[in-house]
Amino acid sequence: MTIFGCKPVAVLLLTALLAFGAAQAAAPVKTLRYIFPAAETGFDPAVERDLYSNHVCQAIFETLYTYDYLARPVKLVPLAAAALPEVSADGKTYTIRLKQGQYFTPDPAFKGKRRALTMADYIYSWKRLFDPKLASPHSWLLEGKVAGLDALAASAKKSGKFDYDAPVAGLELVDPYTLRIHLTQTDFNLGMILAHVPTVAVAREVVEAYGDINGAAMANPVGSGNYTLGQWVRGSRIVLEKNRAHADMVWDFKGNGTPDDERIIAQMKGKHMPQIERVEISIMVEDQSRWLSFQSGAVDLFWLDGPLAPKAMLNGKLRPELAAKGVQLSRLIDPEITYYYWNMLDPVVGGMAKEKIALRRAIAMAHNVDEEISIVWNGQAQRIDYPIPPGVVGHDPAYRSVLQYDPALANKLLDRYGYKKGKDGWRTLPDGKPLLLHYTSRNEASGVLLAEVWRKSYNAIGIRMASDRLVFSDLLQAEKLCKLQSRNFQWAADYPDGDNFMQLFYGPNVYQNNAGCVADPQVDKLYAATRMMPASPERDVLYHQMARRIEVIGASRVAYARYRNMLAQPSVLGYAKHPILHQEWAYIDIDPSRMPPR
Repeated sequence: MTIFGCKPVAVLLLTALLAFGAAQAAAPVKTLRYIFPAAETGFDPAVERDLYSNHVCQAIFETLYTYDYLARPVKLVPLAAAALPEVSADGKTYTIRLKQGQYFTPDPAFKGKRRALTMADYIYSWKRLFDPKLASPHSWLLEGKVAGLDALAASAKKSGKFDYDAPVAGLELVDPYTLRIHLTQTDFNLGMILAHVPTVAVAREVVEAYGDINGAAMANPVGSGNYTLGQWVRGSRIVLEKNRAHADMVWDFKGNGTPDDERIIAQMKGKHMPQIERVEISIMVEDQSRWLSFQSGAVDLFWLDGPLAPKAMLNGKLRPELAAKGVQLSRLIDPEITYYYWNMLDPVVGGMAKEKIALRRAIAMAHNVDEEISIVWNGQAQRIDYPIPPGVVGHDPAYRSVLQYDPALANKLLDRYGYKKGKDGWRTLPDGKPLLLHYTSRNEASGVLLAEVWRKSYNAIGIRMASDRLVFSDLLQAEKLCKLQSRNFQWAADYPDGDNFMQLFYGPNVYQNNAGCVADPQVDKLYAATRMMPASPERDVLYHQMARRIEVIGASRVAYARYRNMLAQPSVLGYAKHPILHQEWAYIDIDPSRMPPR
């Protein structure tokens, strides 16, 4: 029936609703497609320590603080916290207020209740770092700093049980949303530490529901961040979905006035974050497969590692044919170091006997760092001698290592300390027994190249080298247990201060981040002193002494910092590689109309 030639209001309303629903169904989900060049290990922030798992954890969980997306040098800003911390004049007391109205994503562990995020969750999560049973590699972040926390860990080692309900004097819960942290010593870097992934909030109910025998919940990440885990096929595929319960943030970053910043601001200002509703991650170990995937348009954002650089770059710039297609390049020197270590606990290369020091120093001097950069990374790295890289407070570009490339001197050093050559041209140990050293690399193309470059160095000084290649997760596990003899070790900045790099050589961090298993009293004494100092020329003097001591004993040799070359398809809006953040998915957008044909 019609009235005056018009449809009834109910019919019109139904038609409008159906049309709206159809439009909504037809609207494409904004999906970012990404690649990891190595498999993840799991998603418990207290346990995992690889870069790729950190990408995912940073998206699912939230730290109290993070970094401004565009500010350079990097600038600390609140994330889950309501504001930057209030710090006492002596740097020993931090008062932190949490934003109210934040919630964990729904999970059966919460038994149907909406679970609010409170400061008690951060206290629980930081205690987990000290649970001996969990054996977190991240306890160093707060070790020796928070009053009473180390004592709680010591008590657990004696009793065999960690008491999560025991009060800690240094973690004063003023109210559910206010925490006062009391430190044992001055530390003006705590805010940056609380922006690092291992300090995120994890819900106790989730760990108790899904934790393994040691208390690790690697397969059930439940956080309060921008994304949730939608799908996970180990070592193959990871899908993240937008957390619809997360409060949107409005994109409002200022930048530094560069043309790139102005372009990004024009593309993103005023948008609600995150715009990306779905992140699909594929694991592809082979360089060529990754490159073909990006070329075909199947990947939106691509880490152009050194071996692939010539395919997309010429003289440090994007090749004209790619630029003509609208492909974007974001390039920076990563705040990272690659250094070579020789396991100080190994019976062949370790120890402080003079002949062992001579062996390590000789190997270091036999290796051509510039050649490695050229062959393995296609020139996409900057040689450095200092253990603190560019872009990090404390870096010294003028520092020069005593371990420079000099194979002739390396051979003389080995001759002097009894590593004699036999009739076959290979050296023996000073006691006449055969000398065979092991170099370990990742089981992929760059790992093969690294092994060959190192074999050339060992050959130059008459030492047999065995090449051991492991998948990344197995390599990390063996390294943490001090089972590897030698390898190239990379460390990217967790926070932009020299402390984050010098702790790599601190004795108490063996079996955590001290991959070379260095435990030298002189180094430890120097580092312990620096922990009580703010960034200053006085602290730099001690860092220099540490660096020189590490070279003198031949524990390691600093080599280079790599360029980070990130390619983005024309459809990606607002992208800039951040020096510290592992990923930037919540800060960018996708314009489907700009997507390349597939």
